[in-house]
Order: sequence, then structure tokens, then C-alpha cells
Amino acid sequence: MTNIKNWKFITLDIFGKNYLSWILDVKLHLSAKKLRHTIEEENIASNEERVTALIFLRHHIDDGLKYEYRTVENPLELWQNLNDRFEHLKVVVLPKALNDWSQLRLK
Repeated sequence: MTNIKNWKFITLDIFGKNYLSWILDVKLHLSAKKLRHTIEEENIASNEERVTALIFLRHHIDDGLKYEYRTVENPLELWQNLNDRFEHLKVVVLPKALNDWSQLRLK
């Protein structure tokens, strides 16, 4: 089995072009490290867990985003800020994906 530490993550693009795949990868990684609760509302994460998750998130975002959100010290707040910034991309991408799937038929 591949070592999770060696798993390559794509950095979140400053324009959010890869936002959908990035959030899925981040959620999976944080779940594997038992840190997913750090990006969920009303969590009771320890300071160490928050710092670890924040380091991970900051390490996997574009340098421009790091600079813009440099004062954010809570992974939940950073997660929400990125979601607020790029959430509209879900609406743009998903309807097209749904239309593409409707063309498939099971035989």
C-alpha cells in the first residue's frame, strides 16, 4: 500500500480551477490523519490538531492564497474562507457533469 506521506497533492490554484478535486483530496487526507473534525463546525479539536491541520492546508494552497490568508490561525476559518471564495465553482461545474452522465446508458 502506498505511504500516505508520499502521496502528492496538487496545490489549490489561486483561481480555484482545481477546487473540487482539491477539497476531496484534503478531506480524505485529514480523515486518514484523524483531523477532519478540525474543519467542521463546533469542533473540539486540540490546539495541536488545529495547528497540524492548518500547516497542511497552508502547505497545499497557492502562494498568493497563503499571502492573502496569512493572518488566519484556525483551519476551520481558512476552510470556510476558501469555500466562500470558490464555492460558486461547484454550481458551474456540476450541472455540466450531470448532463454528461445523462448520456450514458446501462446495457
